[in-house]
Amino acid sequence: MNFLKRWKNHILIFLAVLGPGFITANVDNDAGGIYTYSLAGARFGYSLLWTLIPITFVLVVVQEMCARMGAVTGKGLADLIREEFGFRITFFLMLALTAANLTNVMAEFAGVASSLQILGISKYISVPLAAAGVWLLVVKGSYKTVEKVFLFACSFYICYIFAGVLAKPDWLQAAESTIIPKIQWEPGYLLMIMGITGATVAPWMQFYLQSAIVEKGVEAKQYAQSRVEVIVGCFVALVVALFITISCAATLFMAGQRDIVDAADAAIALRPLAGEHASLLFALGLFNGSLFAASILPLATAYTACEGLGFEAGVNKKFKEAPVFYWLYTLLIVVGAGLILIPGIPLVKVAYLSQVANGVLLPVVLVFMLKLSNRKDLLGNMTNSRGHNFIAGSTVVGLVVLSIVLLAMQLLGKA
Repeated sequence: MNFLKRWKNHILIFLAVLGPGFITANVDNDAGGIYTYSLAGARFGYSLLWTLIPITFVLVVVQEMCARMGAVTGKGLADLIREEFGFRITFFLMLALTAANLTNVMAEFAGVASSLQILGISKYISVPLAAAGVWLLVVKGSYKTVEKVFLFACSFYICYIFAGVLAKPDWLQAAESTIIPKIQWEPGYLLMIMGITGATVAPWMQFYLQSAIVEKGVEAKQYAQSRVEVIVGCFVALVVALFITISCAATLFMAGQRDIVDAADAAIALRPLAGEHASLLFALGLFNGSLFAASILPLATAYTACEGLGFEAGVNKKFKEAPVFYWLYTLLIVVGAGLILIPGIPLVKVAYLSQVANGVLLPVVLVFMLKLSNRKDLLGNMTNSRGHNFIAGSTVVGLVVLSIVLLAMQLLGKA
C-alpha cells in the first residue's frame, strides 16, 4: 500500500509540474524546424537521421540545466546573466536574441499562411486572424489557461507520426541510418547539421523554459518530477522530428524532388507520393506547429528581454503591471505578422537561415549556462555533474568548430 501511495504522490506531483519542459521541447517542431527536417529528408534521404540522437541528448542536458537553475534560484536565465555578468553583456545578448527571434516569428506566421493556402485560405485572412488570436490568448489569459492551450497543441504533433507511416518508408534503412552515422564532408551536409542543431536546441527555448519554471512556481523539492517532464518532452520531440524527416526521405528524396520551397511545399509534394491523407496530416501539423510557436516565440522573447533588462514580466501580471513585457510581445507579433504580408520577402531563406543563426548563437548561450550552473553559491549541491559539463562543453566546441569549417569553406569558395 505504501508503494502504491508513493507512486500516486509521484504521479500527482508530475502532473502538477507538467507544462514548461514538455511545451518547450515540442515547440522545436515549429515552421522553421518542420521545414529544416523536411529539407534534410528531401535532400539527403535517411542519411541525417543519426544526428537527431546526439542532438536530443544535448537538448535533454541543456533543458535539464535550465529547469534546475529555475527551480533552485527562482530566477530566469536572463535575470541571472544580468546579475552575474553585468548589464552591458546582457544588453547585447538580448539584442542578438531579439533579432534572431524576430526572424523566427516571421517564419511561424509564414508557416500559418502557407499551411492554410493549401486549403485555399488567403494569407491576408489567415495571418491577421492568427496574430489576433495568439495576442488575445496571452494578454487576456492567465498562465494556467495559456499552459493548457499549449499542452493541447502538443498533442496535434501525432499528425506527423501518421504521415510518416502513410509514406511507407524503408524502416530497415531508416533504423540503420539512425544508428550508424554516414557523414558527408561537403558544405550543404554540414550546414544542414548546423540547421538541425539550431532547430532542435534553439537558444530562445532555454530562456523561455527557465522563465516558465519560475512563473509556474516549481521549487527545488519538485525538481525531480520536473526533470522527468523535461526528459519526456525532449524524447517526444525527437520522435516527431524523426517522422518528419523519414516521411520526406521516403517520398521526396526517392522521387528525386530534392528541393522544396517551404514546409507547405513538402505537404503538397506528398500528395501524389504518399496519398491525400498523408498530405493533409502534414499540412495540419504545420499549421498547428506554426500557430503554437507564433504564440510562444514572442512570449519567450518578451520574457527574456524584460528579465535581462530588469523590467517586470509574466503572463499572470496585468498589462499595467508589466507594460514593457506586453508591448514588446505585441510589437513582435505585429512586426512578424506584418512583414509576412509584404510581397517579395524571401520567407524560405529567412526560415532556414534563422535556424542556422540559432546554431551559431547557441554556443554563446551555453557558455553562460555552464558558468552559472557550476556556481555553488547559486545552486549549492545541485551544480552540474561531470557528465553535464562534458556534453554541454563538447556541444560548444563542436558548434564552434563546425562554424569555423563552414566559414573556411565559404572563404575558399567551396560552399
